[in-house]
Amino acid sequence: MAEPLPLFGRDAPDVAWRPDAALRAESRLALLLRRSGARDLDAFQHRAAADPAWFWGLAAEDLGLAWQRAPRSVLDLSGGPEWARWWEGGAFNYAAAAVDPRAARDPDGHALTWEGEDGEVRRLSNRELKDAVDRAAGMLRGLGIAAGDRIGIQLPFVVETVVAVLAIGRIGAIYTPIFSGYGAPAAAGRLADCEARLLITADGFYRRGQVVPLKRTADEAVALAPTVRQVLVVRRLGERAGEVPWTPGRDLWWDEALADPAVRPVTEAVETDPEAPCMIIYTSGTTGRPKGAVHPHGGFPVKAAQDLAHLFDLRAGDRLFWFTDLGWMMGPWAIAGSLLLDASLVIYEGAPDFPGPDRVWSIAARHGVTHLGLSPTVVRALLGHGTEPVRSHDLRALRVLGSTGEPWNPEPWWWFFREVGGGRIPLINYSGGTEVSGGIVGSNVLTPIKPAGFGGPNVGCAAEVLDEEGRPVRGSVGELAILAPLPGMTRGFWNDRERYLDAYWRRFPGTWVHGDWATVDTDGHWFIQGRSDDTLKIAGKRVGPAEVESAAVGHPAVLEAAAIGVPHEVKGEVVVLLVVLRRGETDDPALRDAIAARVGAEMGKALRPDRVVVVRALPKTRSGKVMRRVARAVWLGRDPGDISTIEDPLTIEAIRAAAPLP
Repeated sequence: MAEPLPLFGRDAPDVAWRPDAALRAESRLALLLRRSGARDLDAFQHRAAADPAWFWGLAAEDLGLAWQRAPRSVLDLSGGPEWARWWEGGAFNYAAAAVDPRAARDPDGHALTWEGEDGEVRRLSNRELKDAVDRAAGMLRGLGIAAGDRIGIQLPFVVETVVAVLAIGRIGAIYTPIFSGYGAPAAAGRLADCEARLLITADGFYRRGQVVPLKRTADEAVALAPTVRQVLVVRRLGERAGEVPWTPGRDLWWDEALADPAVRPVTEAVETDPEAPCMIIYTSGTTGRPKGAVHPHGGFPVKAAQDLAHLFDLRAGDRLFWFTDLGWMMGPWAIAGSLLLDASLVIYEGAPDFPGPDRVWSIAARHGVTHLGLSPTVVRALLGHGTEPVRSHDLRALRVLGSTGEPWNPEPWWWFFREVGGGRIPLINYSGGTEVSGGIVGSNVLTPIKPAGFGGPNVGCAAEVLDEEGRPVRGSVGELAILAPLPGMTRGFWNDRERYLDAYWRRFPGTWVHGDWATVDTDGHWFIQGRSDDTLKIAGKRVGPAEVESAAVGHPAVLEAAAIGVPHEVKGEVVVLLVVLRRGETDDPALRDAIAARVGAEMGKALRPDRVVVVRALPKTRSGKVMRRVARAVWLGRDPGDISTIEDPLTIEAIRAAAPLP
């Protein structure tokens, strides 16, 4: 074992985890630091922020990216940081790089495990994955798909989902991931905006034991998206799907199209410009239609692999299971990042607590998962089932826990860390966004970890917290920003150049302003306080909603909470607190008053909620993010904007019913 590096970052009494000697000697980040020659992590980060070309050149070498042609230079800023170009003169097809080298090195090695909600399991070796991708790529070519064509994928997370993503990339086409749970209008909006010519969907899938007739939804979406001329249908349920609606001449079964004798597998991917788009992924804006973030082969996949390597310490042979859907960026992130790093991927189709509350833990145990990623929302839901479902499974293979999607409250963070990780392994908190292909701030395996916080900027990311004048600020809430370009930054919004510039670059010229509030404490640990359009300004003080929500969740009756600021004719703005009670608790005025008092005692009288409203569930996206701006708009009787990503529309109606009459 190499000599351990010193403990990086500032230690503090409330630190929950510190790296041991093995991680400080042998982790991927420790090896990267030695390779760089930096004296410590702070010096390394300082140089990376000042010279992103140096850092990303070093990172690409460390990741062992399989270039089709090595680049002449790393970064071209001639168009300004907003339009940075990467890997000039190179050729890189990420789908080929994720599949071909590992199949050549270790054809029998493990690549992919899938488990369905009904208990069915499928496993693919490296060679089996390559063969499946090669043949699917040939099938798509036979259907007339060419480089640059857009293809929608609305599938549950099954084996064919991974194969389709990689096959599309292999031939230079572009995929648009669509949540399997979207209704037809939301799916159609994305298909129409990117002018997709093909949709890949399924006959149906299971959700909490019920059949979801996905093909019917797909047909309704295609009827609203005139550019879609063909529909490929994965036979997920077969006879159990019942009668599947069919349009002859347009619809094809995936398996039958693959079996066509005319299909010629694409065994060698064509040379691909690293700046060629591979994905358009849509994110919801506060207002207006969803934004189509354009990501190239040398961007999103490289950033995903770099984050997984240098934050999560994902190594060859590890097994990553991130509970997600393809429609959330963590789905494409997990596929590209794990396979590029020669790790294997575990995917799951169903609900996290069905048919029993131990489903996630049983998957992790049975498939030897080393890296488990859950959103805070999922953890809060599983926490409600108690510790027995966790303790009934052997989770000793776990080496790293991961989390992203929204700010944490301390109690569920501690539960995940102690009950699932045994207090022995790092919980890597990770925050960024779809538009930057992953993290801006995150913990890592070399620095101490505080509950619900981040060790600092992502390795290699020039993150900063800025005040209203664009100056760095410590100890108070500011805007999360990035001061230097990253390969993972979107290359603009599809057909909407100005909206992209308005969204991220025009607040402080030359600086990416992400739209999150953040703070940095006196020990140098970072905390995300929520979206800046969710901010509260009470008694003249700007406060992130996460602080108020954490105080509310500190009450033993509260499972989760959402704080929104609403206008008040005397005070300017007051807090309305939406809370979900723990199982067995009953709503009554005394309890609501006690919750408000708890927040006031912890946050100060000015931040005591003006009203506490008990709801069955909070309005969330299917990726688990609480939609505070929607809750606020509904409470005030305003247009909530794009709500196509909300998992349960009934949560909005409950808020509307509780809101005061206009």
